[in-house]
Amino acid sequence: MLSRIAEALFWIGRYVERADATARILDVHYHLLLEDPWIDEEAACRALLEVMGAGDGVASPTGRTVNEILAYDESSPASITGAVKNARENARGVREAISSEMWECLNATWLALRERRVLAGASPSLFFRFVKERAAFFVGVTDSTMSRDESWRFLTLGRALERIDMTCRLLSARWADAAGSAGWVTTLRCCSAHEAYLRTYRRAVDVSLAAQFLLLDRHFPRSVYYTLDLAERRLTELAPTTSPAGPARDAHRLIGRARTDLEFRPVDELLAELPAVLSEVQSAGWAASAAVAARFFGSTSPLVWTA
Repeated sequence: MLSRIAEALFWIGRYVERADATARILDVHYHLLLEDPWIDEEAACRALLEVMGAGDGVASPTGRTVNEILAYDESSPASITGAVKNARENARGVREAISSEMWECLNATWLALRERRVLAGASPSLFFRFVKERAAFFVGVTDSTMSRDESWRFLTLGRALERIDMTCRLLSARWADAAGSAGWVTTLRCCSAHEAYLRTYRRAVDVSLAAQFLLLDRHFPRSVYYTLDLAERRLTELAPTTSPAGPARDAHRLIGRARTDLEFRPVDELLAELPAVLSEVQSAGWAASAAVAARFFGSTSPLVWTA
């Protein structure tokens, strides 16, 4: 496969996942501000912007400021609208490698977002719901219309590496505030994880169990552990472990080490050091993305965030 096509597919997966996960994080934040009248809005907004790596130069942020930066800013690849725009541009350049349904989904989503953004100020939650629904539709179309070849592997690898990063950001944003069980119920619901959590533990939402579920559950597709395992499998398919040492092996080693660290460390120890654990997993994901770019994408530098 041409490196140009592989790179575009990788970033389509990342950008769609970024839009979806950012919508989920902002939905949690929006409901937190609505549900807790005693919360310090400026402090909560500043903490979220710092977690998302967008806090520089923002004075006295409000909920509206956060949405402008992370949802509606078309020029920023870190925003929802910017991510969808970039996914569409990448898809337009590799239409021969994706299905027509995938292209139509991204194109229609981009055109609809430009219209909905005008009305989003009145009800941000409806905007976030629309983004989550369209991202889920794209994933479904992708899984039902693409052959399980290298094109599909690069796209799903990009999606997995982005989900690792964004789930870590979501957990960091929630762990940093003082909200109790009610706040974690909102977090689980915005991750579409509330029902899965209840079926797993059969009890009311507990802070430590909710964090443990999103970090370590081996069956829920948005947990950090599950996504690390998925990324490791995709890397094995693209560059088997028997291949010579190089960037591809480095990426596999980094992701595999992060996964085994979560698998074999005691749960109490992981939760006690959760911010450091999340930071280490994020660093492994960024380094793996750089290694994938060095191996498969020629001289192009990967577009990664810095927190």
